[in-house]
Amino acid sequence: MDVPGAAAPGGFSKKEGHPLEQIALTAAPRTGRGNGPARRLRQSGQVPAILYGPGTEPRPIAVPARDLEHAFQKGNIQRTIFALDLQNGAAGSRLAVIKELQTHPVTGRFLHVDFYEIDLSRKLRVRVPLAPRGKAKGEELGGMLQVIEREIEVLCLPREIPERIEVDVSPLGIGETLHVRDLTLPPGVELPPGANYTVITIVSQKAEAAPAAAAAEAGAPEEAAEAAAPAEEKSGEA
Repeated sequence: MDVPGAAAPGGFSKKEGHPLEQIALTAAPRTGRGNGPARRLRQSGQVPAILYGPGTEPRPIAVPARDLEHAFQKGNIQRTIFALDLQNGAAGSRLAVIKELQTHPVTGRFLHVDFYEIDLSRKLRVRVPLAPRGKAKGEELGGMLQVIEREIEVLCLPREIPERIEVDVSPLGIGETLHVRDLTLPPGVELPPGANYTVITIVSQKAEAAPAAAAAEAGAPEEAAEAAAPAEEKSGEA
């Protein structure tokens, strides 16, 4: 069920004190490919990476792991623009954002980074966290808030990437749903064409309990049959 006029609850907020970051990062060219050269790079304190983008030939590079760690410690990496200083005689630096980051599943160590070169005058696709605010009417009536999507994809200029999209869920009742198209986005930020999916819903706890109860009931006859089987076998033997 859609919420009538649900576009109104959607809101936007930039956290004070956290402007869009721009960080300078040294990037050295790399020639070796495969696990061996990549492992040696990491052992020397470098992270294998690649720089690509519209009109940019993919360029294998390496960046200092320590500098990358410092960038992450500063906060929201999704709102960070990197000025990559290419140490290969190229004039100036290349502006880029992190498109993909691979880390070790146990140690969290950086394994590989994809840098996407950007044009400050051209919109790009980014994923932005969704931040529900308030308590839904449905929750007060015993319902349960379910966040289906914790991030949404938007189109915007690099310097207009929002830190988060805040959503006031207080008007939502049990059985009501908020779709991505219902959100109020900040100026200059838009959804990709055709985007239409559920981001938040309020479900009845009874509805949540029903599948579990049905599964338990379905299992009961089988358990009863298993318990009765030995008795029937003994009866037959007698």
